Amino acid sequence: MADKRDYYEVLGVAKEATPDEIKKAYRKLALQYHPDRNPGDKSAEEKFKEINEAYEVLSNEDERARYDQFGFAGMNGAAGGAGGFSGFSGFSGGDFSDIFSDILNTFSGRDSGFSGFSSGGGSSSRRGSDLRVNLTITFEEMVSGVEKKIKLNRMEKCSTCSGSGAKPGTSKHTCPKCGGSGNMKTTSRTILGMMQTVTTCDKCGGTGEVIDTPCPDCSGSGLEKKTRTITVNIPAGVETGNILPLRGEGNAGAGGGRSGDVFIVITVKEHEYFGRDGSDIYLELPVSMVDAALGCEVRVPTVEGFVKLKIPEGTLSGTVFKLSGKGLKQNGVLNRGKGDEFVTVMIDIPKKLTGKQKNALKEFASLTNEGNYENLARYNKRVKAD
Repeated sequence: MADKRDYYEVLGVAKEATPDEIKKAYRKLALQYHPDRNPGDKSAEEKFKEINEAYEVLSNEDERARYDQFGFAGMNGAAGGAGGFSGFSGFSGGDFSDIFSDILNTFSGRDSGFSGFSSGGGSSSRRGSDLRVNLTITFEEMVSGVEKKIKLNRMEKCSTCSGSGAKPGTSKHTCPKCGGSGNMKTTSRTILGMMQTVTTCDKCGGTGEVIDTPCPDCSGSGLEKKTRTITVNIPAGVETGNILPLRGEGNAGAGGGRSGDVFIVITVKEHEYFGRDGSDIYLELPVSMVDAALGCEVRVPTVEGFVKLKIPEGTLSGTVFKLSGKGLKQNGVLNRGKGDEFVTVMIDIPKKLTGKQKNALKEFASLTNEGNYENLARYNKRVKAD
């Protein structure tokens, strides 16, 4: 018991904490360290087990009183005591199902079905695992939405045994060792009296059923790997990092359990000219200094084609024009219009001028500055001399 931390310390609550305070602390920590949020992180998994063990004791009035009086010595035979805490199976309290439902709904949007969790032993049904697919689309496909076909390698119900795991012509039967409960109960005498420990049946592995003759094609698992091509509708306006869930398209569940989901992670390729911020589009438009000075009408590209834009005379570089409603459809926003397009004018200064062009510009400068061009030239000479 030396390695164990105090249950109140594990949940970060005072010994006088109310049941609501304990539940609130548990929900927060369980959400933070849940294995679905920390895939492959063994330390998070161990932390999650420790949190659940502490909550199972402190949420039960009798067990909490026993723990407060005797410490860990009073936990023999109780949850987290002699039987130990093992993964996600073994819970029987109804309060846990409510809490896990809240946790799953909070960070995954799934329903309350929890893989491996049951209110009693003996069920071989397990939810199938989820699949992730990375999908890259072009900017143009994002603008209008697109239909894509994706290939999935997933586990499906075995076609030979129809998912039962038993060889055709044979069937499963109730485990003779646990009587179909999936659990084995042992009773031991302790200083506190007779204590009962519940462990998983070692003959059926907790399923409550035994297969004498396994299916030759799936080796008794009831599942086989298949390659499927499915069609996915990508809505207009998606962004890089968006995740589209396909419910029930993941790996099939064992023992008739429901299938997992497929999560499509979207990447949108950058466009050569257009920039994007949400549903708004940004474009830098090169305009000659003559057109900017005199004013002109130009054709501006938008995500739906070209539109005409009037550039007033004397427009400065960096001036921004707004094209209302020429942006993108607002993905996931109901009853809203499109975004806008913002066009930034960039004055295109010629880098190479002929002598004739230079003289014309000098004459222009002389006219517009009423002789200041010559004054500026003399000033530049004086600066160089100094």
